[in-house]
Amino acid sequence: MINQTYALKCRIVFLTLLFFCATFLALGQKEPQYTQYMYNIGSFNPAYVGSVETAEIATLYRAQWIDIDGAPRTIRVGANIPLANDKHGLGFNVVNDQLGPTTQTFIDVAYSFQVNVSEDTKLSFGIDAGGALLDVDFTKGTFENPSEPLLNTQELNKFYPTVGAGTFLYSDDWYLGLSVPNFLTSVINDEEIAAFVNEQVQFNFIGGYVFDLSDGLKFKPAFLVNYLEGAPVNINVSTNFLISDVFTLGASYRVDNAVSGLAGFQISSGTFLGYSYDYNTNGLGEFSQGSHEVILKFYLGKGGERNKKTRTKNAKGKPKQIDTPRFF
Repeated sequence: MINQTYALKCRIVFLTLLFFCATFLALGQKEPQYTQYMYNIGSFNPAYVGSVETAEIATLYRAQWIDIDGAPRTIRVGANIPLANDKHGLGFNVVNDQLGPTTQTFIDVAYSFQVNVSEDTKLSFGIDAGGALLDVDFTKGTFENPSEPLLNTQELNKFYPTVGAGTFLYSDDWYLGLSVPNFLTSVINDEEIAAFVNEQVQFNFIGGYVFDLSDGLKFKPAFLVNYLEGAPVNINVSTNFLISDVFTLGASYRVDNAVSGLAGFQISSGTFLGYSYDYNTNGLGEFSQGSHEVILKFYLGKGGERNKKTRTKNAKGKPKQIDTPRFF
């Protein structure tokens, strides 16, 4: 009875923190935007890469604001690889982000180290390093001020370094994470690059909790908040249901921006396919057919990364282990 009361209090405290942060933090966005962020944590938090059970590879494609010329298009390929000692992890990311005449390709390698906070809770620290290739083709589209000196160059190709870091606190059924994708934005001294890269540092705060509603139904509220000084708020709140460890259905809300529907299918123990559709609730809704996002994940190893070991009892009352999805 005491353990049940304690667990209930922990859940109440966690949910209070979750929705407080998602509602009151004033944040903004400059990194690529994702609706299925809960399945894509390794792309923006290097501390996540060692928290998975077995290695995984994720591919994602996002087409934002369909029917609007020059709207964002994002492709991501990444890997999260836990090492054998359960303390270290490695990650790799390639993200291609297109917006109008500008294309940025981010490439980085991540490393994480985790420690035990308690018997069932771990804290992971991560760092990633790499760079971005900035490609701008000024022949694409028309410009409000064609006399701008920067436009005298037909094409711009530049490289700038990136260094990011993050933390990820998690257990079997909840997680909280804080990350910075690039600390070096304020030290860019190339004027051409500085014209396209915001000098402010962005902070990403993520969290989620998994409720076991029944043997075949799990419920997970989650959030992602992005902070960028001087930029508008970017708050994402989502809910997902996992049905029979196979089907995922959910909805998401990006404050003052869009509402989304999410669906996923565990094709096999090692393959997950997810899809989301965004409908804009701001002025863009009149001109756009919404946004589409598809993610395909491959879990390498027995049972796949989505599986965690949980204890139950067999017919003779002895403990045994079964595989159930971790759901993040």
